[in-house]
Amino acid sequence: MYKRILVPTDGSPMSDKAVEGAARFAKPLGASLVIVTVVEPYSYTNLSEYRPESIEQYDERVMAEAENRLVAAQKRCDELGVSSVCVMVKSFSPAEAIIEQSKKHDCDVVFMASHGRKGFAAVLLGSETQKVLTHSHIPVMVYR
Repeated sequence: MYKRILVPTDGSPMSDKAVEGAARFAKPLGASLVIVTVVEPYSYTNLSEYRPESIEQYDERVMAEAENRLVAAQKRCDELGVSSVCVMVKSFSPAEAIIEQSKKHDCDVVFMASHGRKGFAAVLLGSETQKVLTHSHIPVMVYR
């Protein structure tokens, strides 16, 4: 049924649980995971604002954080005996990057966390999960 499952992670406890849930889902299917994390590029808007770190410092920090997320996710997959590859991409739109990576890696399904925002907070903040659900060309499983 599913052979390649894309799992986005942002390092939050909920996305960590989704990685584990996806690995447990994949194992009996003999499926592999594509674990993706999206790094937001340095924002060049309002260049006149005070910046506590340089572009280089920002890049180093967010890339190191993303690498740590991917290492932890891959370690969990290894512990559960599920094959995985890790991908880090830069994008101002995580949802678009997730959908793009699902196409690039020929995934059958996206398995992602929902952070459970409700009501007005969900409307104001938007939901990357909702955007992926709306625009994905493949099925999306939402893990809670």
